[in-house]
Amino acid sequence: MNAVPAAQPVPVVLEPVYVWELPVRLVHWLLFLSIVVLSATGYYIGNPFFSGPLVMARVREVHLYTSIVFTLCVFVRGYWAFAGNRYARWSELIPVSARRLRSLWKSALFYTFLRREPVDYPGHNGLAGLTYAMIFAVYFVMIATGLALYQVYAPVGSPLRVFAFLIPLFGGLQIARLFHAVGMWIILIFMVLHLYFVVLYSAIEREGIFDSMLSGFKFLPRKTADKP
Repeated sequence: MNAVPAAQPVPVVLEPVYVWELPVRLVHWLLFLSIVVLSATGYYIGNPFFSGPLVMARVREVHLYTSIVFTLCVFVRGYWAFAGNRYARWSELIPVSARRLRSLWKSALFYTFLRREPVDYPGHNGLAGLTYAMIFAVYFVMIATGLALYQVYAPVGSPLRVFAFLIPLFGGLQIARLFHAVGMWIILIFMVLHLYFVVLYSAIEREGIFDSMLSGFKFLPRKTADKP
């Protein structure tokens, strides 16, 4: 009696999907670099572990100009949440639909090892999108507290002195400094977790998650690539 041959698995057809547009990719990497520089210089400003002629002045200068890059990137990304493709929109960051809420729940189960299969989604899954929205709220707090703290060093006649009203809103410079320091550590912890999840997804799936922030393309199963 002839044995029945085992059924062969159906190969998964991967299709390239242009997910991340150029402005999103540029902002992503500029934010990464500026956060690294701002964290290093900000930590030194708060805890000067070495001294020398004009060291603090130079570090503050680097911190200031890097903060300008950071602020511009945040506002460009905010604008692109309205002008970009569907993967960059605010509706993909804040779960306002039943579809996004389901994606958030399934993603939370996967990241806590209560679900075996990852959530296939062209852009951000529900949990990642909500996390990014919360981090952008932290970014705005960092910008506001940074402007408040700069009032101590802003030269007379600087247009940035218009933001002096932020100091009492935070309850004084010391409270603003506390918010600024806590925000830095929140962002750094987020960066570590973000890297972990990218590595986790890359090890399980072969969708080019890391490469997508260089090329803009992810490689997704055909049924997932067609999702709106």
